[in-house]
Amino acid sequence: MTEDIKRRARGLDRAFDILDFLKETGTPMRPNEIASGIGSPKSTVYELVSSLLERRILETVGKDGHVYLGRQLYFLGQAHLRHFDFTREAEVSLGEIVEQTRETAQMCLLNGRKYTVALMKEGARHFRISSDIGEDAPIPWTASGRLLLGHLTDQAIIDLIDDEDFILPDGKRLPIETFLAEIRKAHDEGFFSFDSIADTFTHCFAAPVRDKQGICIATLCIVAPRADATAHYDHYRRVLIDSANGLARRVIE
Repeated sequence: MTEDIKRRARGLDRAFDILDFLKETGTPMRPNEIASGIGSPKSTVYELVSSLLERRILETVGKDGHVYLGRQLYFLGQAHLRHFDFTREAEVSLGEIVEQTRETAQMCLLNGRKYTVALMKEGARHFRISSDIGEDAPIPWTASGRLLLGHLTDQAIIDLIDDEDFILPDGKRLPIETFLAEIRKAHDEGFFSFDSIADTFTHCFAAPVRDKQGICIATLCIVAPRADATAHYDHYRRVLIDSANGLARRVIE
C-alpha cells in the first residue's frame, strides 16, 4: 500500500470518527471540541469538517461555528432502506408483533462493541414504551446481547466488551461468568428474556434472526410492562420466536 493510500485511509477513518462522535454526543459542536473528543489534531479535523460540509454530510448550526450531522445522511439512509430487503421485511415483522401483542417491538443489532435499536414500532398503548433508535448501549445491559454474541468464544466475548460495560445502571457489576452462562443458555434455547436493567417497570423479550450458519445477525424484541409480560409470557414468547424465524426464512434462506 502506498503512503498516499494509507493517508487517505487514515483520513477516512477520522471522518467516520467525527460522524460517530456527533451521533454519540447528540448535539452540535465546534470542530475544536470534536478534535478534543476524538483525540485528533485540530488542523486535521478542521480540514475534514470543511470537506464534509461541502458534501452536506455535515451542516452548520447557528452562527458560532457549530456543526452537526447533515441531511445528506438522511437521504443516504433512505436509499439504503429502499434497497435493503432485510430492513423492509423486519418492519413487516415488527408490525405483526405489535398487531398480535399490542406491545412495543424492536429490531436490534450489534454496532461494534455496543448494542443498538435499529428499528422500532411502538405498541398500541396509551403510554409510551420506547428507546431512541440508533443510540448505543452496553451489550451486557440487554436481552439481545445474550443472543447476538452466542457464536463467539468466551475469550472473544471478553475481548469485545469494554470492562466498564459490565457495570450496571444500579452500580453493581455483572459477573462475567454469569453473563457467559446466560449467553450459552440463550443460544441453546433460541430465546432470552429478563426484567429490564435500564428501568424498573419493563420486561424485555428477545429472539434471534439467524443466518444459514446459525449465527444471530439481529434480534426481534418485545418491551412490555412487567405485569403484562408475566400474564402473557407464553404468548409473547411464541409470537416473537415465530416472527424471528419467519423473518429469517424470508430474507436469508
